[in-house]
Amino acid sequence: QVQLAESGGGSVQAGGSLSLSCAASGRTFSQYGMGWLRQAPGKEREFVAANTSGGQYTIYAYSVKARFTISRNNARKAVTLHMYSLKLEDTAVYYCAASGAPIGAMRSPREYVYWGQGTQVTISS
Repeated sequence: QVQLAESGGGSVQAGGSLSLSCAASGRTFSQYGMGWLRQAPGKEREFVAANTSGGQYTIYAYSVKARFTISRNNARKAVTLHMYSLKLEDTAVYYCAASGAPIGAMRSPREYVYWGQGTQVTISS
């Protein structure tokens, strides 16, 4: 089992940057692919970024590609999402989640088995 806790959310102006961190506990963290997903008010939860258990492969939603970077440190049981050039539409609650699915399937929120509580990111004009 894996427990996840996000931190680093907050408010920033459009065009700014923010980094989110996810701290994991549990002995099997390194066996899971890790992803970041988000949910804006009135919208369904959507995929943002993910990487494989060893961190070799990453995938991004088209809307954030080239602006967001996901990374992980298995020794520290941590996952980070660096966000740049933030837009108003990036406003959402961001969740860290763990998946046992192949990387290609990790675009679907249904493929994640462990979730953090989420952290709010608010982008203002």
